[in-house]
Amino acid sequence: MRIGLFFGSFNPVHVGHLIIANHILNEARVDKVWLVVSPVNPFKTAADLLNEKARLSLVEMALGTDERIRGSSIEFQLPKPSFTINTLSFLKVNHPEDDFSLIMGTDNFRLFDKWKRYEEISANYKILVYRRSGYEVENKFNADLEILNAPVLEISSTEIRTLIKEGKSIRYLVPEVVRKEIEEKGYYKK
Repeated sequence: MRIGLFFGSFNPVHVGHLIIANHILNEARVDKVWLVVSPVNPFKTAADLLNEKARLSLVEMALGTDERIRGSSIEFQLPKPSFTINTLSFLKVNHPEDDFSLIMGTDNFRLFDKWKRYEEISANYKILVYRRSGYEVENKFNADLEILNAPVLEISSTEIRTLIKEGKSIRYLVPEVVRKEIEEKGYYKK
């Protein structure tokens, strides 16, 4: 099976993530997309990070019964911080029948050379890059790229957390079931 891996903190998951995952399924040669919840991203601070199990639960709620996309906790059992090459190595051993590719925006791809063993990743895995406003695609890493013109929504998890802290509505930015869970549990209020 061809699986696209969409890594992220998903802190929280929002409609932009889901639209991109759906677009990848429609336009790229993948059978499924896994939203890989990263417990600790080596490029981000953990200060505003909701517990990884709660973030995975929100992802699973957002996906509902869509069998084409699933939340993945694969990085929960790997050493922290989460390095993509470690996850890919683990998946290669434990899912040898599957063909994995990476999904990322042009904003992340421009920093690809900062990733641990990025040369190994670009030599062995296809990278599905969706355009982000203000970031051009320059393949200076000689990666196997497929560039996709996904719908561009200027929504960020950071913005959503700020709205919550300010007591403002996040309706329509996240799936309704996720909004209700965030409000019920009091996530991101501090």
